Amino acid sequence: MKIAYADCFSGISGDMFLAALLDAGLPLDVLQQNIDKLNLPEKVELKLTETHKGALRAASLEVIVPHSHNHRHLADILEMINTSALSDKVKITASKIFQLLAEAESHVHGEPVDHVHFHEVGALDSIVDIVGAAIGLDYLGIEQLYASPLPYGSGTINSDHGLLPLPAPATLEVLRLINAPLTPSSAEVELVTPTGAAILGCLAEFKRPNLVMTHIGIGAGKRDLEWPNILRMMIGVVPEAEQTEMVQLETNIDDMNPQFFGYLMDKLFASGARDVFMTSIHMKKNRPGILLGVIALRKDEAALAELLLRETTTLGLRVQPIGRYEASREFRQLDTPFGKVTIKAKIMDGKVIHATPEYDDCVRLAKENQVSLLEIYQTVNHHLKIE
Repeated sequence: MKIAYADCFSGISGDMFLAALLDAGLPLDVLQQNIDKLNLPEKVELKLTETHKGALRAASLEVIVPHSHNHRHLADILEMINTSALSDKVKITASKIFQLLAEAESHVHGEPVDHVHFHEVGALDSIVDIVGAAIGLDYLGIEQLYASPLPYGSGTINSDHGLLPLPAPATLEVLRLINAPLTPSSAEVELVTPTGAAILGCLAEFKRPNLVMTHIGIGAGKRDLEWPNILRMMIGVVPEAEQTEMVQLETNIDDMNPQFFGYLMDKLFASGARDVFMTSIHMKKNRPGILLGVIALRKDEAALAELLLRETTTLGLRVQPIGRYEASREFRQLDTPFGKVTIKAKIMDGKVIHATPEYDDCVRLAKENQVSLLEIYQTVNHHLKIE
């Protein structure tokens, strides 16, 4: 199981988080290609440079936007995301983050979520930070994100609403909604931005995990402070000796539109399911039905149970603890005559024993090159070398 820990001793912003992912192994060209799929109203250029914060090196990300339109409703941003060519997982993750931000803004301004105007968060650079975070975590194969307590200081900040106290009201409301642990700081500048808080709020558990570290990413903040203003991203795997507590949720359904199951499966995976399966069964009165099963971590049990009860016609479900062993996995980029494709490598004892191309990438290349999917797979397998 691949995990990441965000050490936010100097706070977090969207660009610090994304810079740390890039420094940890997310290729800049992969991020740029995926951001281009948003079809933003302005051409956005991403520039990654190495800088120093105090005595420490760090990666600094600049999002270059010629003209940025700051005022957008939630519906505008969700439409931009959902009509893009991004993967479904990235769309769902990014949409969740913006939904959390909208709920916070709604409470702060005392108006319905649909009426909320995003100002700074609606700017293209903030949209890139949030969508980029979803792209980066998906590309790096991070299955669970963890984070340290967040520092909060004092002072004021200028905004489109005038002078505001720190932490900014929207940030403070996000922190309340997610029950984030806070630690006092002497700083009189903004350490935690709304985008940074929302990324962690939707995706992270606030605790330090047991971790065998494989990569470190260092993201630089824009300000120079009395200490190194950086975000440290530690990426690795759960120790082999540590058994991951998992559960299996099951329910029998015989009265739901079968067209809904594909939509439900996507939502289950986006909410933490490790596997989802469906088996044809016969139920009472000899009715044909579906046995719907979900395998997940124990920590995701409540959220997935609530999703199943809300999104299906079932009145109840069964839950039982299970054991599970997993091989390590790693995602790599392979150059082919048709373009780049992501390869998922299966690793045991430090060696790659099997590798397969990602289906979605192969479909994309088949469409872009107007060749058959079979030809793409044959070409990829010809160029594939297990190292």
